[in-house]
Amino acid sequence: MNQSTHQGLLEGQTALITGAGNGIGAAIAKTFAAEGANLILTDINQARCESTLASLSHNESNSRYIQADLSNKTEQRQLIDSIEDDLITCFIHCASPRRLEKDVVATVSEETWDEMLAVNVSAGFLIARHVSKKLIEKNKPGNIVFTTSLHAETPRNLPHYSASKAAQTMVVKELAKSLGRHGIRVNAIAPGAIPGGGFNAAASGIERLEACTSLGRLGTPEDVANVALALVCDRFFGYVTGATIPVDGGLALHNWIEPPAV
Repeated sequence: MNQSTHQGLLEGQTALITGAGNGIGAAIAKTFAAEGANLILTDINQARCESTLASLSHNESNSRYIQADLSNKTEQRQLIDSIEDDLITCFIHCASPRRLEKDVVATVSEETWDEMLAVNVSAGFLIARHVSKKLIEKNKPGNIVFTTSLHAETPRNLPHYSASKAAQTMVVKELAKSLGRHGIRVNAIAPGAIPGGGFNAAASGIERLEACTSLGRLGTPEDVANVALALVCDRFFGYVTGATIPVDGGLALHNWIEPPAV
């Protein structure tokens, strides 16, 4: 989808986007705003969220941000309370704690494990449930999208991250099964190697991944944002729910995982 041609695909929609301070979340915010959506942005980092809000080309005046640490149950509840008066028609869950390559099976701490599951799974589910309840009360259709990962199915010796992404995939299926009869579609995007946000790799690692990608390049946050836009538009994905759409340039078609560290 060409971002230079704006069609007002989301006019009249209100989108809540977590993890909107950088990377994929910020790209989705900019793409949705350009298509006419009003935005509620949230991120653990207030300065990053303010930067995303200031960068919006359209509808900045109808958008706002809420700073929230979604690993904290109190702040999860505060976020939900702060959107009580909003009818959110699109919920996009991009927030995820930064993963560190040192957090392998033998070394990942209990606190790091709990944080990853709290943000990726618990917060995502609770916010999605709140959003969907409000839509059902108003008899309105809506869309929920989780950004998962190829590692939902392929382990990478980061157990907390892979387990949380696999759990997100099942949350999407459970929500889709329950909410479909109310006109609420729930899907996931599984990005491949997308520089920005939580992805970091040395130059040699980037070259290896490019060589393992059918399209010969790494992805961009905008690649993912365009798929998110299509997913929430009935014109394109109106008969799709409970699905996970890979956005990986064909990376998963190759043997791209290095042997795990012993």
